[in-house]
Amino acid sequence: MIGRPRSLRPSGRGEPVRRTLLGVLAGVAALLATGVTAAPASAAPEPGTTAPSAQERARAFWTPQRMREATPLDVLSVDRSDVRAAAPRKGRTTVIAPTASASGVGPLAIPHSGGPWSGGGAVVKTAGRVFFTYQGRTASCSGNAVTSANKSTVLTAGHCVKMEGAWHTNWVFVPGYHDGQAPYGTWTASKTLSTPQWTASEDINYDIGAAVVAPLDGKKLTDVVGGQGLAFNTGYNKAMYAFGFPAAAPYDGSKFIYCSGTTYRDFLLSSDHGLTCNMTGGSSGGPWFTQFNEATGTGLQSSVNSFKYNFLPNAMYGPYFGADAQNLYQSAQSS
Repeated sequence: MIGRPRSLRPSGRGEPVRRTLLGVLAGVAALLATGVTAAPASAAPEPGTTAPSAQERARAFWTPQRMREATPLDVLSVDRSDVRAAAPRKGRTTVIAPTASASGVGPLAIPHSGGPWSGGGAVVKTAGRVFFTYQGRTASCSGNAVTSANKSTVLTAGHCVKMEGAWHTNWVFVPGYHDGQAPYGTWTASKTLSTPQWTASEDINYDIGAAVVAPLDGKKLTDVVGGQGLAFNTGYNKAMYAFGFPAAAPYDGSKFIYCSGTTYRDFLLSSDHGLTCNMTGGSSGGPWFTQFNEATGTGLQSSVNSFKYNFLPNAMYGPYFGADAQNLYQSAQSS
């Protein structure tokens, strides 16, 4: 185990929440203190599975007003005396090409520590906000549609699908989110998954989640928004771009933010990638890309926004996509 966090304090409204989550989660991910109680979901036949009736309730629950009123809570703090965990399992280098359509844009600055993405391209359709309920509170993260056999797979952070032993409910993905609007629809999860290590003990090295979303109006997700590529077991110290919808100050969840630069291996408590980036709560689960092409907005997803150390506010960390991340992707796309 890596981190024994202390307590979570609300940034505005709401009650303190005790956590056993490992590490400082970057987005814990815009847990909202709006006082709105979610419609209860039906009992699922197995963990992470959502019945069709519960999917319909989730889509109806997430009104534009509820999306706009998301208010994040403070992130957690880390005990510096925590023991380093084992490094993620490695495997063969694997690259999966994107299926997203390209559109021409101009080059932007690299490196960049955080600011609105103005380049356009495929990423503004494949990436989006994730909304769900957690312990009776509404919450948000970020996510991204990827190339997959079922054309229905979204990648996000592990804590954006399950936390403190409970799978989130009313889980939806809103690609291309803007100011409470869902230009490409609100896609409900039929199933959410995570790595075995996150599912069992919430190990921050494996903070990776996935969702299989149900068809919407007879269409599948990546037929509508496209899908980014993926890369597994490609090493450290890479040029990467990170994207998300941070909702904690100075952001408010309404803008699509990016960071870019050369990553490094975390030298403190995890085996994650590190990147200079000032994104805040709500960005958790947003994609990190290698071989990202600013001209088309396409790349190979190689990590997700996962956590920040409270004593390093300008650094973001994302899990290494090794063998277990690849197995998670295979399980999701075959579901």
